Amino acid sequence: MKRNILLLFLCLFSLRCGYHLRGTGSFLPTHIKKINIPMFKNLTTRFELDLKLTHSVIDEMVARGKVEMTEDMESADAVLIGEITSFKATPIAFSKEATADRYNIIVAANITLKDLVNQKIIFSNPNFIYQDEYEVPEGTDFETVESEALDKIAEKFARSLVTNILEGF
Repeated sequence: MKRNILLLFLCLFSLRCGYHLRGTGSFLPTHIKKINIPMFKNLTTRFELDLKLTHSVIDEMVARGKVEMTEDMESADAVLIGEITSFKATPIAFSKEATADRYNIIVAANITLKDLVNQKIIFSNPNFIYQDEYEVPEGTDFETVESEALDKIAEKFARSLVTNILEGF
């Protein structure tokens, strides 16, 4: 009997202590309904990195369904500004032929989400870092699969960034 009461108490406590499934929470103020995301500024020499990251962040925000995207700054409640400060692809493993077949990829960005209604910064990270490894298929090199690699990295970068913004992780 005591065990059942304790179990009931623990269940009720867990409902009230703030736990939630990933992807279901939002730390945005309730008045933020529309966000404008202008093209990220690319301070690197990596071609089209700004396009890939910006589009991936927009796609991830839309997929989460917490806010609406708008191209019109006048109707936006908030703006997400990104500046890509660095991109590094470093070989970390090599094949029998002494060609790199695994890369460590690091993307750094300055990210700011500004509440346009209250003129406050909601989220700011001047050194948002995303790091991942990318395996190059046998018989190819990074330059050959670079576009595909950047698409995958951009998707994961966006997921990580939007999780940080919406869920506070």
